[in-house]
Amino acid sequence: MLDWQAIDTVLLDMDGTLLDLHFDSHFWLELLPERYAQHHSLELEAARDWLHARIREEQGALSWYCLDYWTEQLGLPIAQLKREIMDRIGFRPGAREFLHALRASGRRTVIATNAHRDSLALKVEVTAIDTYVDVVICSHDFGYPKEEQAFWQSLQAVEPFDPARTLLVDDSLPVLASAERYGIAHLLSITQPDSTQPERQIERFPATNDFSEVIRAL
Repeated sequence: MLDWQAIDTVLLDMDGTLLDLHFDSHFWLELLPERYAQHHSLELEAARDWLHARIREEQGALSWYCLDYWTEQLGLPIAQLKREIMDRIGFRPGAREFLHALRASGRRTVIATNAHRDSLALKVEVTAIDTYVDVVICSHDFGYPKEEQAFWQSLQAVEPFDPARTLLVDDSLPVLASAERYGIAHLLSITQPDSTQPERQIERFPATNDFSEVIRAL
């Protein structure tokens, strides 16, 4: 699937790639609508419908991922609410073994995430995921999400990499498309970012749900 002899740097998404997206899905689709309905004395279904539509308006923008933005917009302490379900945070199957194998191979490993710093801090607290890689890069520090070319330009300025010899592993198809436009040659998606949801059929990019097969090739 991958030509590891042609890869020096591995860029890794966090949520839905290394960590199970179930935590984030449950928060935004279930817990937040409940708290919003309670806070504004609304029926749950009405609150859920409005909230999901409002969130979709920001999809692909940095604000979509920004906890400060949603705290201001919704009048709820988003980062604090996430702590209520922090027990749902966990690695995807085989992710830790994959990270160990990458480190043993001597390749440069970089987590590049759109997660807000507060969300990242919570996940580091629970999983110590930062200790498995060489560095963690947060798109909020650049002011651009991974969906934009400016992110990759900013990333390359602080973390030099050869796009032709770089692999990006990410569950987001728009992010993979953005990386492809930038010239990143090796791309891998995830078929089941959320363990509670069915696997997706992905045709545009190579994809896996089993890191063990990737490790065997590595």
